[in-house]
Amino acid sequence: MADAVPPERRMANDIAANLGHLPGDRAAEAVAGHIGRFWDPRMRTRLFDFVDAGADGLNPLVVEAVKLLR
Repeated sequence: MADAVPPERRMANDIAANLGHLPGDRAAEAVAGHIGRFWDPRMRTRLFDFVDAGADGLNPLVVEAVKLLR
């Protein structure tokens, strides 16, 4: 069976896709705001760990959002 996409990666990429239309830094700020408000701390920690491990498959907006959240 193929490896499943981690839910944090899938959800973060979905958020970035929905907010990516915003101009400039506002998109990353909006992604960070959504994750900061609605994600459980354990989910954020797993996302941070995923970014630290290389962010394979993550939308660049998510990586920028994680920088803002830290």
